[in-house]
Amino acid sequence: MSGDPNYRPKSNFTDLFPDISGNTVNGLCESKVRRPSPFFWHPPDKQTHGALQQEVIAYHRQSPEMRKFFSSTPPGGRGPKPVPQAAEKTTKTPDAWARAIKEFALSHEGDLVGVTAMDPLYIYEGYEITHPHVIIVGVSMAYDELSQAPASFENPAAGTVVAKEYNTASRACRSLANFILEAGYDAKAWPGPYASALSMMPAAIAAGLGQLGKHGSLINKTYGSAFRLSAVTTDLPLAYDSSEDIGSEDFCLNCQICTNACPPGAISNDKQMVRGVDKWYVDFDKCIPYFGETLACGICLAVCPWSRPDTGPKLSEKMLRRRQKLAAQG
Repeated sequence: MSGDPNYRPKSNFTDLFPDISGNTVNGLCESKVRRPSPFFWHPPDKQTHGALQQEVIAYHRQSPEMRKFFSSTPPGGRGPKPVPQAAEKTTKTPDAWARAIKEFALSHEGDLVGVTAMDPLYIYEGYEITHPHVIIVGVSMAYDELSQAPASFENPAAGTVVAKEYNTASRACRSLANFILEAGYDAKAWPGPYASALSMMPAAIAAGLGQLGKHGSLINKTYGSAFRLSAVTTDLPLAYDSSEDIGSEDFCLNCQICTNACPPGAISNDKQMVRGVDKWYVDFDKCIPYFGETLACGICLAVCPWSRPDTGPKLSEKMLRRRQKLAAQG
């Protein structure tokens, strides 16, 4: 890990750390596969770090721009309320329904759409989701705003773009859920960042929206890490997408840009065991104070080479071609 040796986290955040490490709650160094524990962006009384979460939120809302966009009534709104489920089901094949929901989502503010089967590992401990299918919707963020990270009270652009696109993603998933309800099937929208029961990232990987990057966020071939997620769970019959290998794994193994750019040194160059899976992992205890004081930070997303406009497809082609060449050489 790198980091700024002169950085010292603010005490208003560190004083609220409980006795248990956030890394422990997240399952760092655990060898057994299990569901994730409720953590940040869950109700404060259902997690160990609730007081710290509330301090982060309160600090961010000292910024008028952050307060405006991270509200229940932001510009553009957060999407429609659920409509009644139609009594009669519209009949289509799973393939036809998958095409229909993608067409709808992409024409209603979504930029990426993927479908996968529900897995118990996508559901936080203490919650239940009975729907068999997950639809993940991705919404891109403006890179010219994200690239101004880290956000500050003087220039909150990198923080507000996250908030704005969480609102866009909320409208997209709520509109899609209503589209499904009107077709006679059950559906529930899961807007971020308070997604409650559903852990979206592993579902998004399975649905083909990207691969996990060293910085702990998804990397998509088109948008890099400059996008936000929302989801819909449903019993609508749907054909599934597959995960996609874009070559970002090979890239992250050798790239140290986000590691070196992270002031608190929260990003490791090595994978770690987390709930039985060897994966990239960001040290929560180091990350969250800086995330709090910089209005959602965003440095690692902004400096990721994959996030630069029109760069991802070229990087993907390069990395996959290199892998094929190395395989041919034996």
